[in-house]
Amino acid sequence: MSTPVVLVAGLHDAARTAAVDELLARHPGSVAVHHDLGVVVHGRVRRTVRDSGGVLDTADVCLAHGCVTCTVREDLLPRLVLLAPTASLLFVDLWDTVEPRSVAEAIDCDEARQPLRLTSVLTALDAEALPEDITRSEPLGDVGKPAAAGDQRYLAEVLARQLEYATGLVLHDGDDDYDLSRRVLTRLAPLTPTHTVADLPAVTGPALCTAELAERVDPSTARLPADARTDEIVTTVWRSLRPLHPGRLFEAVDELVTESVRSRGRFWLATRPGQLLAWDAVAGIVSVEDAGPWLAALPEAAWDLVSPARRAAAALDWDPGHGDRVQHLVFTGPDLDTGRLHALLDSCRLAEGEHPGHDDPFAPILDLKEIA
Repeated sequence: MSTPVVLVAGLHDAARTAAVDELLARHPGSVAVHHDLGVVVHGRVRRTVRDSGGVLDTADVCLAHGCVTCTVREDLLPRLVLLAPTASLLFVDLWDTVEPRSVAEAIDCDEARQPLRLTSVLTALDAEALPEDITRSEPLGDVGKPAAAGDQRYLAEVLARQLEYATGLVLHDGDDDYDLSRRVLTRLAPLTPTHTVADLPAVTGPALCTAELAERVDPSTARLPADARTDEIVTTVWRSLRPLHPGRLFEAVDELVTESVRSRGRFWLATRPGQLLAWDAVAGIVSVEDAGPWLAALPEAAWDLVSPARRAAAALDWDPGHGDRVQHLVFTGPDLDTGRLHALLDSCRLAEGEHPGHDDPFAPILDLKEIA
């Protein structure tokens, strides 16, 4: 019988610790494993194993390469497999800036699937810190939280990925800020339930499918938020079938990303009709990546090779002229001027009969990533 494994992620260590403490208290015989990556840049981490009564074991672990991947492969997975026969439930207390997706997919592997089954992915958040931290564009190295040497990620970027991938969110403390933080979460992850530490969800059950978890956030199948408005926060959706002019969109990027706190979605350029492009921006930092071909760009015989979720998403967007090619971008932020934002995006569309030319300012980004 496999032992359930629960990941508890979160940038805010006090919130994460409170959630893990409560989970250990509620589940007799359970054990939590934590790797402190504070000195991972020097090729070592400190591993702590504890239960509801306190610390059971600590050890410094030396790694061949100082990174999260090495920590998971060389120490976390073997430790979980070793603990599984005597533990009723295993909690992985992830270090501050570790993103749960990579760890979840590592646990959901052939060699670990018999002794372990991943049953839940929680992200714990400090209600007071969340509204500010989701707007912070500092590199992790500048705030002393890199998860590896040369970690180039940004604080708000990591926080967004932690909360959007989770199967459950846990808000801790911040009585005066709880309602605002909950509204922020309903905009950024509208289909993910939010709990308090005192009202934690059930965490055992059948194994999660990490392929299905990935489909919730991957650009071609992501569950994107819908239009919504409160006094403090606005979410607006922009959709269009007409292709975008690469030059005009490139010129508009800075304004688009500074208008909102978080934006994401999929789009297509007139110069790249076969490529589904992913838009991902948070706190003024934007990433544009090639997310593979549109289904309309593939031979029909290849459609059986893509997931049912991908085919379903394409069917919802299907147009007789463009297939599944669509502009679907979602922007969330305080007091968004949705009319001005939509007008800016509309101005980036290719006009009827217009030719985009051969100049593509996105080429240095997209072509370099293809070569890499």
